[in-house]
Amino acid sequence: MAEAKKKIRIGDLLFQNDVITEQQLTTALSEQEDTGKKLGHTLIDLGYVEEDNLLNILSRQLDVPFVQLRHFQFNNDLVKKLPEALARRFRSIVLSEKRGELLVGMADPLDIFAYDELVRVLKQPVKQAVVRESELLNTLDLIYRRTAEIASLAEDLDDELGNDAFDLAGLSAESESAEAPVVKLLQTLFEDAIQARSSDIHIEPDEAVVRIRQRIDGVLQEQVMKEKRVNSALVLRLKLMAGLNISEKRIPQDGRFNVRVKGRSIDVRVSTMPGQFGESVVMRLLDQSQGILNLDNTGMPPALLENFRRLIKKPHGMILVTGPTGSGKTTTLYGALTELNRPEVKIITAEDPVEYRLPRITQVQVNPKIGLEFANVLRSALRQDPDIILIGEMRDHETAEIGLRAAMTGHLVLSTLHTNDSISSAMRLIDMGVEPFLVASSLLGVVAQRLVRKVCGTCREPYQPTGQEKVWLSQFDLAPLDLEGGFVQGRGCYQCGNSGYFGRLGVYEMLEMNENMLDALRRKDLSGFTREARKSRLYRPLGLCAMDFALQGITTLEEVAKVAATSEGDISLEEAPLLSPARDTPVQADGQSGGGT
Repeated sequence: MAEAKKKIRIGDLLFQNDVITEQQLTTALSEQEDTGKKLGHTLIDLGYVEEDNLLNILSRQLDVPFVQLRHFQFNNDLVKKLPEALARRFRSIVLSEKRGELLVGMADPLDIFAYDELVRVLKQPVKQAVVRESELLNTLDLIYRRTAEIASLAEDLDDELGNDAFDLAGLSAESESAEAPVVKLLQTLFEDAIQARSSDIHIEPDEAVVRIRQRIDGVLQEQVMKEKRVNSALVLRLKLMAGLNISEKRIPQDGRFNVRVKGRSIDVRVSTMPGQFGESVVMRLLDQSQGILNLDNTGMPPALLENFRRLIKKPHGMILVTGPTGSGKTTTLYGALTELNRPEVKIITAEDPVEYRLPRITQVQVNPKIGLEFANVLRSALRQDPDIILIGEMRDHETAEIGLRAAMTGHLVLSTLHTNDSISSAMRLIDMGVEPFLVASSLLGVVAQRLVRKVCGTCREPYQPTGQEKVWLSQFDLAPLDLEGGFVQGRGCYQCGNSGYFGRLGVYEMLEMNENMLDALRRKDLSGFTREARKSRLYRPLGLCAMDFALQGITTLEEVAKVAATSEGDISLEEAPLLSPARDTPVQADGQSGGGT
């Protein structure tokens, strides 16, 4: 490592390799004096050199490897030999160990001081490697989870509470201090959730423990704390932050507050619920700094997106977005509102709760406790001269009827409905007691959606369907080539938390009303409506849309099975018979092969 310890100036190195000119070096040095950034960053920002080109030159000059962290398999025990604070300070990460020597990835291998400190702290010989700084910082966020720190802070808080019941007033006053253990614990909890890309945090008291669960890509991950008494302190502090009644523990309460985590503004929706062993809290985390998704980023297929845009630009009528809780309906509607939000358009929303605050739009929070229901808000909204109305959810006959009548009288109405697919949504409105002629006169279209998890790009690998899956796949009428080599799965790695998945995307099904469907609605003819809907131009079931993503290697068969249609005639993955290994034919539960006599 003698060469790594020499004082090498990166500007001279790039100039000698004819990567930059003398004039560019002079300009970069002048810019560096103004910004205080390192010269390498300055040259990249000015566009004089590409990051990969710079790192490859450093790799050759120093005779050290250039490691792509995105595809590297880490050993967590080795990584954590270097404390997180030092890893971030020196922009370094321990990669591997061979014959007592540690390979350490560094964003700036020319930093001699950092190298010397790493040797001193690790107490082993160190060999350098070059890594991208952006990949390094993302990797540190993923690997250095705060679970151990959360457990330690919970112990500290439990010790402070002592053996006796704590004084609410005293804890309330003390918790205003940033140094209070309960504040530190909550801060660490939020930081860990943001690092792990959590959408929700659940704090659940049990008989002898407290469970902290985080929902990541739609799946809960759990951490158990033995310090049962910390739950009361956490709930108290969260209630204070959300402006809730700290003395009321018998009824559910809802509130919200805003926190700043790692320079990002996070809006936190808080819901408390009295349980057998104490109050449980669920917090929905909304990252306001990322802005609102526009329709281009929802994942809608181009043809469907084009028609959805055409529908939302119509002057009147109703458009429904359907799906279960957590399927992204609100995000789709907010994306539509973002496109429709113009100075000449008056938009009013009735929501429960208001998730994102939008400029120029009058957003009303429904509050049943004081009689402010959806129907009441809608009646008042219609007297406010709106062009577009968003109804958070069609929950009852009254709300649905007012919304449909508003759509008939010159307003564009957007809303959500909890149904499994687009076809059942129109009939659901009729089942709620709305007159069929109202639905047929007002409904423009229905979009059904789900969220599927994406295969982790770091650990993805080819996947061969099992015999049972091949039987299930027969309903999709796939080509033999697709069955043999068209699927992938995630093996599990540090980046995806060993789940095999990283991130989610939307799966959509769109039904645009036509005259034949509207006639069937007026007659309350469910079978006729279903038949006409399936023949319509754009209709493609959710399961087929999800299968497209599976064939493209974006998601897995497991995720397709979750969203595939379950209407009459379809086979679920659990219902598909097994295949006989010898004859490759279905075998029934009693061991007899199917299809023969």
